[in-house]
Amino acid sequence: MANEIEALRMRLAELESRANELDEEKRHYQWLAESTTDLISRHARDGTFLYASQAARSLLGYEPEELIGVSAYDLFHPADLADLLNKSPRVYYHDGFYQHTYRFRAKNGRYVWFETTSRTRRDPTTGELIDVLCVSRDVGRRIRAEANRERLARVVESTTDYVLFCDGDERLFYSNEAARRLLGLPREGLDARLERAYTPASLSILREIVLPAVTRYGSWSGELEMPSPKGPVPVLSVVLAHRGPGAEPDHLSLLNRDISLRKAAEAQARQHQEQIAHANRLATSGELASNIAHELNQPLGAIANYASGALMQLRADPNRPASELALPLQRIDEQVQRLAERLRHIRTFVRKGQTRPRPLSLAEVVNAACRLCEWQYQQTDITLDTQFPTALPRVMADPVALEQVLVNLLLNALEASREQPAARRVEIRARRSGQREVTFCVSDQGPGISADEAQAIFTPFHSSRPEGLGMGLAISRSLMEAMGGSLGLADGSDGATFIGTLLTEPSSIHRSQPPRSGP
Repeated sequence: MANEIEALRMRLAELESRANELDEEKRHYQWLAESTTDLISRHARDGTFLYASQAARSLLGYEPEELIGVSAYDLFHPADLADLLNKSPRVYYHDGFYQHTYRFRAKNGRYVWFETTSRTRRDPTTGELIDVLCVSRDVGRRIRAEANRERLARVVESTTDYVLFCDGDERLFYSNEAARRLLGLPREGLDARLERAYTPASLSILREIVLPAVTRYGSWSGELEMPSPKGPVPVLSVVLAHRGPGAEPDHLSLLNRDISLRKAAEAQARQHQEQIAHANRLATSGELASNIAHELNQPLGAIANYASGALMQLRADPNRPASELALPLQRIDEQVQRLAERLRHIRTFVRKGQTRPRPLSLAEVVNAACRLCEWQYQQTDITLDTQFPTALPRVMADPVALEQVLVNLLLNALEASREQPAARRVEIRARRSGQREVTFCVSDQGPGISADEAQAIFTPFHSSRPEGLGMGLAISRSLMEAMGGSLGLADGSDGATFIGTLLTEPSSIHRSQPPRSGP
């Protein structure tokens, strides 16, 4: 009997210990339920709250006690409730597990996006539903992020820009509708590489320049070309590295905007500018007509004199040896060559052509411009003086365009000097003004340019001369900018001083000879 009592006591102690463990475990799970940021709730079959954790306060603004006895269905967004009730009852009531994303009304009236995982509990004997346990979390940020991604995806898919995604092996794994149409890519089963999307020259640029730059800096932008059935398409490309949580480090986005129309407009603008510049050269050649006549008359007169002298010698002595006529014939040949060279120079100046900068000697172009204006300066008795350093690096310029600029400036300086009896000198100076820059100046001693007029002298059709077209300075500035330089008016000088800058030849070691000191 004593043994039975002892055994019973031990069993009771064991049960009590087990009960204490269960109470401790219950308190632990209750602590977890009350501490989690997810809303843990228990509901009756009709959705009535039987229990709500403390997270109801932070997620919905309700005290847990306020929700007890309230039907959760009454707090659903109407559209989401209809979706829930239309679900198969088999999923909700029989399988015992269900996950749903919906909007739930908070105490302040706003809706919170919830994702709820539900588990039903049933009586094992009767199968009757006892309650539904739910764990709900706020997924509003995720829903908004997904909505933003979806909107961006629709924009990317519908944009007229050509959008491509590629991995580190240059394999394309996405192309939008515009890119698929241009490159002939399939909508599904994309199996293409980067070489399919760019011309060979642009692919070389991508591999040698763009991809290393993106690896280092995260992005790159510039002009490339993409192939199409009608020929290469110029595009403004932006290449971005995929960065951020979950992004593959070697994945890239390539956004390409068709700039064919812009290129065509630029080409048309250049062509229009070249036509205007050509017209200006023709107009300038009219102003230089007397000089052109002088250039032709000198060698023609010399040829006539030598030919006349040779004929006189032959008439005086018909049996004269032919070798004695070598000198006048040689002089005639020299004058013919000089005449041909002058004609080539004039024809080059007035011809129509594109502006193509190349390395050249500034001194040689200045001398050529001075020769064109030489006769006008001689007729007005105005000195044209050049002051160059002993050596200058070659500059990047188009010889005809630069000569046109200098002729315009020299003729303007000549006109300004005519108005001042004491102004008898025009100067051209040049110097190296930077590591890759040369500056030249054309200065006169005329009346100068007022501050008000200085603001408008480079405006097309603005002229201070009644017979002027007002295009010379505007075209000159445009030509200088097309060659990578600039043209402006110096401040605070006597008379007027125009300053032009040009880039020098890269790593230039060439030296030019100074031009002659005057016409």
